[in-house]
Amino acid sequence: MDENVQKSCWGVTIWTVVAVTAALALVVLFNDVDTAQQAVAVAQ
Repeated sequence: MDENVQKSCWGVTIWTVVAVTAALALVVLFNDVDTAQQAVAVAQ
């Protein structure tokens, strides 16, 4: 029974890390897009 609990815990941990990483990646991408749009607006 301990093995099942341990596997479940690692599964949750891995999914949490993946979700947080994906969220941070989206934030970075959207921030870069905003910065790029501002740079283009200034250049024009």
